[in-house]
Amino acid sequence: MRLFGTDGIRGEVGKYPLTPENVLKLAKASSLVLRKKNSISRVVINKDTRLSGYTLEPALVSGLASAGMHVYTLGPLPTNGLAMLTKKMKANMGIMITASHNPYYDNGLKLFGPDGLKLSDKIEKKIEKLIDSKVSKKLSKPKILGRVKRLDDGSEKYIGILKQNFPKQFNLRGLRITIDCANGAAYKVGPQLFRSLGAVVHEIGTSPNGFNINKKCGSTFPNKIKYHTKKNKSHIGISLDGDADRIIICDEKGKIIDGDKIIAMLAERWKRKKILKGGVVGTLMSNYGLQKYFSQNKIKFLRSKVGDRYVKEAMQKSKFNLGGEQSGHIILGKFATTGDGLLVALEVLFSMRKGKKASEIFENFIPTPQLLENVEVKDKSIINNPKCKNAIKKANSLIKGKGRMLVRKSGTEPVVRIMAESNDRKLINFAINEIENLLKKNS
Repeated sequence: MRLFGTDGIRGEVGKYPLTPENVLKLAKASSLVLRKKNSISRVVINKDTRLSGYTLEPALVSGLASAGMHVYTLGPLPTNGLAMLTKKMKANMGIMITASHNPYYDNGLKLFGPDGLKLSDKIEKKIEKLIDSKVSKKLSKPKILGRVKRLDDGSEKYIGILKQNFPKQFNLRGLRITIDCANGAAYKVGPQLFRSLGAVVHEIGTSPNGFNINKKCGSTFPNKIKYHTKKNKSHIGISLDGDADRIIICDEKGKIIDGDKIIAMLAERWKRKKILKGGVVGTLMSNYGLQKYFSQNKIKFLRSKVGDRYVKEAMQKSKFNLGGEQSGHIILGKFATTGDGLLVALEVLFSMRKGKKASEIFENFIPTPQLLENVEVKDKSIINNPKCKNAIKKANSLIKGKGRMLVRKSGTEPVVRIMAESNDRKLINFAINEIENLLKKNS
């Protein structure tokens, strides 16, 4: 069975693959793939605020140390904080314990290589192959077992790296910012970062209890940031998800700005400042209006599979330095190897430094109306059923020339995602209903 999905390993804690026993096996297998022979090997572990993180972390530590890896634990800290520190510390591997935007009862593991990049499919397959093999013969002898150390200054190091990407004189004095940290990984470091730059910060979603991560807050619940930004009369609202690799913005008028709009603004600005390299990578889910906007502004645009790992791979292949997803995963290739909500927020705030309003800088493209339905299914391969294939083919033929349609399996949840875009709202409703009804009937 394949362990890795589009964004690492994810599932309900206590069920395969997220049992402590299986995580222990994974730690051993990944150590054997990524450790260095005849030299010191290091791994950095970080987590978000889920209660289950305290169950999975010891299993990882035990497996890694038994294979001779020296383990450094952090957290809670955003996912890109882990990626940055893995690279800075010249570690062989970084592991983030998180299920991102999922509820508390799910958890997961995101694995990074020494370059701060998520592991490739090829390396993931090597790890999967080793998990059920007898690795005990390859583990370290008692004399050379790994050591374990807690790093208490991870937040300061991460903030320092973020600030290095901007001029020393850059500050946020005079700005009122509302930040929703989703009771997740950025609950301390997010407000700390903006206050250190002089902003007045109103914080919500900064009281994690192990169970309230992403619960009616954060980037998947934008009504909360909308309400509090207006209530606090803030210049901007910043909403993150559980591991802070996503960002959704709210302008001073209470308008929600999704990932596509943020990417459009950054691409136009970077092109004007001659920072943009090559073009922009979006995904199959990126709005058709974004594609048209880039075409009109002579900015190259490519689509990758859904998942920021695939966005990054496409960016590397095409030598582009900007990419991301509508959901708010945005990779600033000039500064980072993976999505980072706080880094993107700083780049947006940097563009507002001369008194510009958030509502002004995001006046770029008009999105094509888009409808997305998530249908729970017992088996995601149902979309390969002949009846489903025919329904998808029929819907595609109806919408052809008037919009765009996509039906895909979720890489992180037991759902099939149906997306349709068109200025003809009746048409997209009809097309989606046809497929949704068939999936429910046959599931």
